[in-house]
Amino acid sequence: MEARPARAALLAAVLLVSMGAGYRSTNFVVQTHDPRLAEQIAKASEKYRKDLAVAWLGHAMPNWAAPCTMTVRVGPNLGAGGATTFLFDRGEVYGWRMSIQGSAERIFDSVLPHEITHMILASHFRQPLPRWADEGAATSVEHASERAKHKKMLQQFLRTGRGIAFNRMFAMTEYPPDIMPLYAQGFSLAEFFIQQGGRRKYIEYLGEGLRTDDWPAATRKFYGPTDLGKLQSTWLAWVGQGWPPLAPRDVRPERTPSATMAPSATLLAASGKLPRPDPNLLHRTRNEPRLVPVRAQVARPQPFEKSRQIVLEWRRAEGGGKQAAGSIIHKQ
Repeated sequence: MEARPARAALLAAVLLVSMGAGYRSTNFVVQTHDPRLAEQIAKASEKYRKDLAVAWLGHAMPNWAAPCTMTVRVGPNLGAGGATTFLFDRGEVYGWRMSIQGSAERIFDSVLPHEITHMILASHFRQPLPRWADEGAATSVEHASERAKHKKMLQQFLRTGRGIAFNRMFAMTEYPPDIMPLYAQGFSLAEFFIQQGGRRKYIEYLGEGLRTDDWPAATRKFYGPTDLGKLQSTWLAWVGQGWPPLAPRDVRPERTPSATMAPSATLLAASGKLPRPDPNLLHRTRNEPRLVPVRAQVARPQPFEKSRQIVLEWRRAEGGGKQAAGSIIHKQ
């Protein structure tokens, strides 16, 4: 294990030389066309890494053994987005690589905090999260304009039958083919929870769910609803009211808002009646090999752009028993 950080550091150094001028900070090696911009991005990344760790975890993180190599494309007409890859291996997380693009404004205020939140959660939990929880947390730290896009898209998705029933959403360890509803719905539910108890409570909740593999019980313990079906009904009513501010509250089961406050019956139409969730939504065979999906941000849809193609690739690390992250590549 001790040789791995040295190899990763050597690889980062080789990449730094091969890709031309850039800037290296303690935890990031940034490559872009403008050395001054590379320095600004590296310094912003270090600040986000510290500030967001404090916001989510209550404390800053120690430095990584090897820096994250980041490639950046900047342009006013580039859709904002990116992908971050890393490896989980027997309680370790390493091999950070990030590729991002967009306008300078969106890179600094949305893409960087989104991707770095993924890295903070991976460093803290050292195992994959349900897709909704990971993407929901990362989207919640984007600029208000980006969050507003998701809020608007969510209403459209729910009213056209593209909503995801909670018993399915909580069980997702892979990205679905229809990926944008997962982002919008995951962000909305993360915001629903964060408003009721803050970011650190959200982290404690995720830790409980990962530890017990029983998300209904974890939800009941931290936020009150007795099962995921009731949580879904309560959340839908909140969405239908326009996401009103929620005051922090003690964890006690509360009555679901009345039906007159709920949104249209066409919401979650594709799911039919609200299903009762299984008691253990993340079941898997105990000895089953597991490929871990990359933490990725979908490039945000931009006006008059062609839809992005999602290409799914997988690889395994060398050596017995080691498992490598797959990669989701977003192309214009």
